[in-house]
Amino acid sequence: MNRLEDLKRFYFLLEALELRNGGCRVLSNCSGRMAWPRHGVYFFFERGENRTDTGDGLRVVRVGTTTGAKSTLWKRLRGHKGISKTGGGNHRGSVFRLLVGKALIRNNHLVFDSWGKDKQAPPKTLKQEQPLEVEVSKIIRDMPFLWLAVEDEPGLVNLRGYIERHSIALLSNLNKPVIDRPSINWLGFHCDHEQISGSGLWNRGHTGKNYDVTFLYELERLIQRKPASA
Repeated sequence: MNRLEDLKRFYFLLEALELRNGGCRVLSNCSGRMAWPRHGVYFFFERGENRTDTGDGLRVVRVGTTTGAKSTLWKRLRGHKGISKTGGGNHRGSVFRLLVGKALIRNNHLVFDSWGKDKQAPPKTLKQEQPLEVEVSKIIRDMPFLWLAVEDEPGLVNLRGYIERHSIALLSNLNKPVIDRPSINWLGFHCDHEQISGSGLWNRGHTGKNYDVTFLYELERLIQRKPASA
C-alpha cells in the first residue's frame, strides 16, 4: 500500500462529496429541520489544520457514524453540537465532546474532576461543568464537516461502519510515518489519550489499525450514487 497516494485519493473523493453536497456545513448553522439522511458517515475538518502533504485545504480531524437501531445522523450530530439555547451540551453522550473537553482542561490548567466520570451526573455537577461544555460547543460548532448518506441497517457489520473504520485507519498517523502533520498549536496534542495526540484525529477507536484500500472504491461508489441531503 502507498498511504500517501491513498490519502490523496481519499481527499479527492471528499472534494467530490463537497461539490455534491453544495459545500461543507458547520453545526452552528444546522438544525433538525434540514433534510438529513437517516444514516450516514460524517467527516469533520478543523480551521487552522491544513493539509501539508496531500494537497491544499483543511485536513479531516474526526470521522464518525450513526450506531444503534434508534440513532440517526442528525441525532449524532446534535449530540456533538450541544444545546442551542444554553450553548452547553452533554459530553457523556458524545465522545467527541469528551475528548475536546479533556484537551481544554489540560491546555488551560482547569479543574473539572467530574469530567468524563459516570454515565449520569446530578444537577449540581452538570451546573459546575456548564462553562466547559460551552467552550467545547464553541469549538465543535465552528468545525466544517461533510456527510455521506449510507442507508444500511444497523448491526455489528455494516457499510457505514466499514467506511468509518477504514477512513480513520487511513488518516491516522499513530505509529506510522506522519502525513499531513497537525499544526504545532493543535488542541488535540493536549488530550491525555495517545490515540488522539499520536493519530492527529479526535478519534480513539481504529487509530492503530491497518486499512483496506478497497474501501476507497466503496466510498467512491457511495459518493456517486447517493443523493445529497441537508
